[in-house]
Amino acid sequence: MTTITRRNLLSGAAILGGAAVFASAWPRRAAAADALTVYNGQHRETTEALVAAFTKETGIAVDLRNGESSQLAGQIGEEGANSPADIFYSEQCPPIAYVAEKGLLEKIDASTLQQIPAAYAAKDGTWIGATIRGRVIAYNKKLVQPSALPKSILDLKSPEYKGKFAYAIRDGFQEQIMAILVLKGRKEALDWLRGVKANGVLYSGNRAAMNAVEKGDVAMAITNNYYWYSMVKETGSADKLNSALHFVGKQDPGAVLAVSAAGVLKSSKRKADAQKFIAFMVGPAGQQAQVNTTGEYPVRPGIVSPFKLDPIERYEAAPVTSADFGSAAEAYVLEREAGII
Repeated sequence: MTTITRRNLLSGAAILGGAAVFASAWPRRAAAADALTVYNGQHRETTEALVAAFTKETGIAVDLRNGESSQLAGQIGEEGANSPADIFYSEQCPPIAYVAEKGLLEKIDASTLQQIPAAYAAKDGTWIGATIRGRVIAYNKKLVQPSALPKSILDLKSPEYKGKFAYAIRDGFQEQIMAILVLKGRKEALDWLRGVKANGVLYSGNRAAMNAVEKGDVAMAITNNYYWYSMVKETGSADKLNSALHFVGKQDPGAVLAVSAAGVLKSSKRKADAQKFIAFMVGPAGQQAQVNTTGEYPVRPGIVSPFKLDPIERYEAAPVTSADFGSAAEAYVLEREAGII
């Protein structure tokens, strides 16, 4: 069983004085000549498929630099106006919101923003969502009956769930905290985190937590939807799996829909081509290229995923979006207060 016991490495993010400080990813290097430079924190396979489709359609070459989103945000923060990056594609919203808050992002072209629902973009237009993932509770069908599943994500702080669920302080967890903070207040968010620490089993990542549920090492896991849908695609049928998904629904803070997101750097020397890339990313061909590789939802209506996704309406999502969470600095502060990090 792959678990970590006390310390969350936060994918390169550290907490200092109550603010999120993002560490750099790797030493600086000059931008490749005649190519757009994309700092990529999204799943590599997904962005590589997007880049291949973009270059095929436009003839514009792309230099892809992969890393953890929080580390890449730190790199951009350090480089400032001298960054060789043209585009930042983040797996989660808090890192790109951090870059936006530092004033390092251009506004996305209005014609591009109009291609997708406004809920999936920054309120000031500095970043735009590319794919959507939902927070869910995965459970082992042999270890827990549907009637025994929590009615709300907040129930997991109850002692009755001690040792019965896995969690990871990685992709999606900070947005989960922010949803509770925004909808229920600081005290409830802190109480929930303390309960999660007391009752949950900490894993190194969402995939590890999902695998533990499938193997029967733990009954449930708080995770992202696409890990389970990938298993369904690999096996060919949900009936072949030991696990299933539980949607808490009812606009519960546990029913969070969050986005991966991208933006154009003010430091870019190729802003017109960078804006073309962003427009392609949310256009029909770009959306299809991405959802063909991952069990995430498209931000653009009308795109059909090859994964057997539940209708997004089934989430009965909480009335908050990634745009409400900012850089999630308060989530990191709460994690520290709760003793999770």
